[in-house]
Amino acid sequence: MKLRRDVFQAIADPTRRAIITLVAASAMTPTAIAENFDYSRQTISKHIQILTECEILEQEQKGREIYYQLNPKGMKQIADFIEPFRKMWDERFNSLEAIMKSKIHEYKK
Repeated sequence: MKLRRDVFQAIADPTRRAIITLVAASAMTPTAIAENFDYSRQTISKHIQILTECEILEQEQKGREIYYQLNPKGMKQIADFIEPFRKMWDERFNSLEAIMKSKIHEYKK
């Protein structure tokens, strides 16, 4: 399936990020998701559609209801992009911590 958008366009919208946060805790129906916003259900459905197209959300039919939940595989592309930056900042903070500890040690002498 050719995606119309990429995952970074999908998460650029604050409403879509809020939806991701909601369904990360548990699967929800579109109606339950919409109850958390001051937007119409149609507006929320459009956001859900975009997140589903980008494979950030996946849907599961349970009886007459459709539940949306976070798709870990879809989130991996985002995590893979962020990981090098996380490592870089970890290294910088570790270096800063080492410098501060050495300065404290020198000060105590």
